[in-house]
Amino acid sequence: MFITFEGIEGSGKTTQIKYIFEFLKDRGHDCVMTREPGNTKIGKKIRKILLDPDNKDMAPLTELLLYMADRAQHIKEVILPSLSEGKIVLCDRYYDATVAYQGFSRGLDIEFINNLHRLILDDLKPDLTFLLDLPPEIGLSRAWKQIENGARTRSESRFEQETLAFHEKVRTGYLALARLEPYRFRVTNASADESQVRNDIMAVLNAVLSCTKMSRKDL
Repeated sequence: MFITFEGIEGSGKTTQIKYIFEFLKDRGHDCVMTREPGNTKIGKKIRKILLDPDNKDMAPLTELLLYMADRAQHIKEVILPSLSEGKIVLCDRYYDATVAYQGFSRGLDIEFINNLHRLILDDLKPDLTFLLDLPPEIGLSRAWKQIENGARTRSESRFEQETLAFHEKVRTGYLALARLEPYRFRVTNASADESQVRNDIMAVLNAVLSCTKMSRKDL
């Protein structure tokens, strides 16, 4: 099973994915926790370029192709091998982030992005996507507090330095994607406290995993 976590900056994805990883492991599931960009040797170098605030003049198409390059390597090295071994893959951001950020917010043609994904990345989609949704002003406030207290690194703050309007478009994009694929997306109120968000996600996971077990028994 391939599960992704999406949301704007400060939505709590990275915190929640760690909880869910331990939650699944404790219940005997073989899991892999990964992220985009930067979970391969090549990807780490791409991540440094993408998130460096000194690269504020990066062209949207350059940004898109760097994310695609990172994802191609990530799928080949991490995601597909793990799925072929029957593991649950938990990924902090994936393809939906590209559509939301480079499509809805940067203004690149979404069908062009979809075509690239189908052609280059074999159209690999998650089985389940948690969208941690909250107003951008709350998310950015959280993100900057984490940067100031050292929980996040300032050297990776290029997107945090974007305007509020940029992040509002990203949120709009995510919610539009969730409406298009309600069977895959689970929208979670990330404005709630951390424990409530975690409980909401766990409730969905328990239901999904129970259904999966029942389906396998029927085979």
